[in-house]
Amino acid sequence: MADIATKKIFENERFALWEMVLEPGERTEVHTHSHDYVFYVLEGSTGEVSDKHGNPVGALEMKAGDSYFFQIQGQELVSGDFRIPLTHSARNVGKTRFREILVESK
Repeated sequence: MADIATKKIFENERFALWEMVLEPGERTEVHTHSHDYVFYVLEGSTGEVSDKHGNPVGALEMKAGDSYFFQIQGQELVSGDFRIPLTHSARNVGKTRFREILVESK
């Protein structure tokens, strides 16, 4: 499985800090989240999430300054009404670069 973001910035026994950068049209590799996480949007765009088979399961417009907390519930990650599978990929379907800082709990 792939990493959950572009680059790991820091890690200790309590959390990991990641940076994610996706240019327009760029997609992450399929990856699995094993922990709850929060991310802060530095540069906004629209992201589309696909399941491990490549089937789209939802899109989210994210603006600079937005924060999202995703909690594991069964086999899904949940943030408010937005639900995605633990194993997925994400694609920047917007027209601008997307950049976030993600903090993963352990």
